[in-house]
Amino acid sequence: MFISFEGGEGCGKSTHAEMLKKYLESAGKQVVITREPGGTALGGTLRKILLDDDLSIEPLTEMLFFGADRVEHVEKVIRPALAEGKIVISDRFIDSTIAYQLGGRVLPEDMVRYINWIASKGLVPDLTFLLDVPVEEGLKRTAARGKTNRFEKEIVQFHERVRDKYLEIAAGNPGRVKVIDTFKGIEETQKEIRGYLKI
Repeated sequence: MFISFEGGEGCGKSTHAEMLKKYLESAGKQVVITREPGGTALGGTLRKILLDDDLSIEPLTEMLFFGADRVEHVEKVIRPALAEGKIVISDRFIDSTIAYQLGGRVLPEDMVRYINWIASKGLVPDLTFLLDVPVEEGLKRTAARGKTNRFEKEIVQFHERVRDKYLEIAAGNPGRVKVIDTFKGIEETQKEIRGYLKI
């Protein structure tokens, strides 16, 4: 099974992905947890570049870096783990590209969807948790963590476009994408996430 966690800044993806991993392992499942960008050696280098707030990166360059990261991620981490019968949990995957590069950056839709498709080689998660939080609350959470990255420093309108696109994706894929309100507590949110899994 392939599970992805999606959402805007400060929604709690990493926290809930790790909590779900521990829950599934306690039930005897083999779980691989990974992330985009950064799930491979090359991805780790690309992640440093993409999140560096001292760099100015053209939107198309940014998208091509994300595409390169995904090719490596799919071929070297996700598909091999799935072939071994493991559960894969990824902190971000294809929906991030649609939300951030199409919604946030407003790049041409045909191009974004094409690069997304070829980079993933058609791989789509079995289940996606969209952790939703109001933009102002999410940015407040990231600011409280200390140093912010290049995406977290984008203007509020950028983040609003990202959130709107995420909700649009969820509305068009109700069977796969489950919208989880993370404005409530961590434990309550995690309980709702686990409720979608039959183990």
